[in-house]
Amino acid sequence: MKLILATPFYHQLRGNTITVRRIAEGLNEAGIETEVISITEQTDDQHSLKTADLIHGFNAYRFYQFMKTMSTPITNYTITLTGTDLNHDLKNNERKQDVITCLKDALAVHVFDEKAKERVLEVLPELKRKLYVIAQGTSTFNNQPPIQIDQQDAFTFLLPAGIRKVKNIPFAINALQQLRQTHPQVHLKIVGPIIEPGEGNYVQQLVSENRDWVVYDGVIPHTEMQSLYNNADVVINTSHSEGQSSAVLEAMGHGLPVLVSGNKGNTSIVTHDQTGFVYDGMENFLNLARSLIEDSSLRQELGQKAAEYVENHHSANMEIKAIINMYEESLTLNSLGGK
Repeated sequence: MKLILATPFYHQLRGNTITVRRIAEGLNEAGIETEVISITEQTDDQHSLKTADLIHGFNAYRFYQFMKTMSTPITNYTITLTGTDLNHDLKNNERKQDVITCLKDALAVHVFDEKAKERVLEVLPELKRKLYVIAQGTSTFNNQPPIQIDQQDAFTFLLPAGIRKVKNIPFAINALQQLRQTHPQVHLKIVGPIIEPGEGNYVQQLVSENRDWVVYDGVIPHTEMQSLYNNADVVINTSHSEGQSSAVLEAMGHGLPVLVSGNKGNTSIVTHDQTGFVYDGMENFLNLARSLIEDSSLRQELGQKAAEYVENHHSANMEIKAIINMYEESLTLNSLGGK
């Protein structure tokens, strides 16, 4: 089988890019030939598309825009719905119809959890037969000793995220700035690409104003993330909305406690007070962050439960097996005329 994975902004280190790379590697290990293309940065490559048995698109709205530019219609494709699809495009009157058309014509539609499935079926109940719930897998790292940092007494919060308004990064800086009044050992490290220049300028201004305890390291190669996890005490996610954060899953798999906002994507993987902390508002964030700083046994317990959860529910091997099954079932059904 020859498969093309088609994703937007592939050459930017976003969550979708990490997901697609992981899936491509897993498919290759399973003996499936894959090619990854960026649907927002690549010219029309008809030859590549013609030789594929199936195209797997990520982000329904952008994949549909890509299809409309092709001189030869794309028919055999599956779609993975992203957080942007679910939280924004299906609610946007200018984009909703394109998302719906894309999903209706797909051989199969993939979502990460049951809540996402319910939201899709509210709009398109007829998709039930070809809607697959496959939990997102997570990348694994080789065990390496942590790199020593200069501030031995620092307590480091790590925030991996592309810089755009939906990620709500200024909240993290402002909240931790308050926390430093009683816990001056608090430091914040932010990593990720600038996706929205205006928001990037604002965040960089805040970083500059708090340069004694906030660091923005820009884009970090994914292969170097383990060093950051090794030297972090807590990983945070302050997003207004998420699909399912690869960084949060990786941190949990690494045995780190996570403190995340209560959006639907985060709560699909983090159970409050069991596999991490889920906050609601500034005061709640401060109280939970304070408890993590002051109680090392709590951090250890949450991190251990998080790692166990990821191992049991977000195995990359399980993810690949389920995706291959989705491909095979959808192609078989299509060959029988049941699309």
